[in-house]
Amino acid sequence: MLLRETLELLEPAGGGVFVDCTLGLGGHAEALLAADPAVRLIGIDRDPAALARARRRLAASGERVSCLEGHFGEIGELLRDAGVGGVRGILADLGVSSMQLDTPERGFSFRFEGPLDMRMGTSGPTAGDIVNDYAEADLVRIFSEYGEERQARRVARAIAAARKEHPIATTRELRDLVHRAKRQYGRRRVDPATQVFQALRIEVNRELAGLEELLRQVPNLLERGGRLVVISYQSLEDRIVKNTLRDLARGEVDEVTGRTRSETRLLEVLTRRPVRPGEVEIAANPRARSARLRAARRL
Repeated sequence: MLLRETLELLEPAGGGVFVDCTLGLGGHAEALLAADPAVRLIGIDRDPAALARARRRLAASGERVSCLEGHFGEIGELLRDAGVGGVRGILADLGVSSMQLDTPERGFSFRFEGPLDMRMGTSGPTAGDIVNDYAEADLVRIFSEYGEERQARRVARAIAAARKEHPIATTRELRDLVHRAKRQYGRRRVDPATQVFQALRIEVNRELAGLEELLRQVPNLLERGGRLVVISYQSLEDRIVKNTLRDLARGEVDEVTGRTRSETRLLEVLTRRPVRPGEVEIAANPRARSARLRAARRL
């Protein structure tokens, strides 16, 4: 997604260490390595299947590439363990990958019949565990906060009633239950179950908490002049990125004068507004439609 814009903002010419902390299948990483022979790439991903495919794709770059399994919220610890200090660039392309969405047994999409899993990695509770074990009040909170679902109480109530009969086990079963609970008929651009599935995926993978942890560490990881690029796909993520970069660019406020102390500014925001994909990219990949890119430079 937004490959040209990402390369322009990360400025890999001249080399240095760059971190793709959502390596996926390695498309952005491959482009960064091709941009300059002096680029060294650290790729992080929690999905072993994606890491294996990325390793094969990037194998020609040899020792210039290191692939690490882990959560991007643990970026500082992962880099320290790898003996890596300051880096020139960090990329985070958030959200779920096409490979994950299109693999029924991963349980990310209600387009396919599959188990309620939704884990990007291999450990931790599944979406099925959450649906069947969480208290009704917790389901309401998750659907409201992470899915911005207006009928969160109705959906949670329906789930709590259904699981008393038998566990809710599959993506189609949950989708059909949400459809009935929301009582929405007629043709719609967005499936009524979309927000519930989004909320569950975020809860399973700690996506928002992990994003906040990543952004908090960025100023300590980037060398001066180093660049950060974050690509998000839904408003909750984008709001966190926007607000955090704004705060880091503003600096601390003096308690006496109420003015910002300019010497405490850590970042300069490079994108006053989010960069969006063009019509050509959206036509080639409709999933790019919701992508929003924001970038900053370490001062």
